[in-house]
Amino acid sequence: MAIIMDGKDVASKVRSALKEEVTKLKQDGKILRFAVIMVGDNSASKIYIKNKSKACQEIGIEYEEYILDSNIEMKELLDLIEKLNNREDIHGILLQSPIPKHLDIDEAFRTIRPEKDVDGFNPVNVGKLCLGQDCFVACTPLGVMKLLEEYNIDVEGKNAVVIGRSNIVGKPMLQCLLNKNATVTICHSKTKNLLDITKEADIIVAAVGKEKFLKGDMIKEGAVVIDVGINRLEDGTICGDVDFESAKDKASYITPVPGGVGPMTVAMLMSNIVKASK
Repeated sequence: MAIIMDGKDVASKVRSALKEEVTKLKQDGKILRFAVIMVGDNSASKIYIKNKSKACQEIGIEYEEYILDSNIEMKELLDLIEKLNNREDIHGILLQSPIPKHLDIDEAFRTIRPEKDVDGFNPVNVGKLCLGQDCFVACTPLGVMKLLEEYNIDVEGKNAVVIGRSNIVGKPMLQCLLNKNATVTICHSKTKNLLDITKEADIIVAAVGKEKFLKGDMIKEGAVVIDVGINRLEDGTICGDVDFESAKDKASYITPVPGGVGPMTVAMLMSNIVKASK
């Protein structure tokens, strides 16, 4: 029976330490301020930005929210980003994805200054991550690494498999594990013999966006299983990309959904904002 990795507990410790840090910065006269931009009214995005706002409030970071109409032109979005780039009192900027199809999200990410890019999506930060240099790392992979560290799971020399190759999770996750000397395989929709690959893995990160995709029979005995997925079922409940019930009997460690990686993502965002302020 696997040890269940409590993301809520670890995230709470991280936030607590950050709160102390922010309080000290305030005493030195430094007020941290974070800006979130959302385009349109995606219901999942609304929940995410509400969670970010609550975390800021708890830690003592000033929070600004910009909700733009879904019909805006690209220029309007870029003008707002530039305005926030040029404000010295704003330390971090986040563009909530997804954004409407007619807008170019890559151009928007490129426009956010690398030193304010607390989501880690500006190509400068992506490049620095690949080179193993100090940079802002995408919050979900960073949260996964923090969880592994908290549970004393050493990734060096281990066979790690990442399922999913998104720019938001899969690719930066691959790089984070590689930078810690894991041997990493990335799998995706065109991968052949997925089962053969996952059964050899010491660590599996599932970020594929398909409910209960990774079953217990795809995991070797004693593997560490990290579930990044959030899928809403017809009855309104949520589940991950891992079939938790069958996987927990094979894994040595496993993250639940909810309460695993999710809280860590927000905690790492807060950590990145504090880093940006320095």
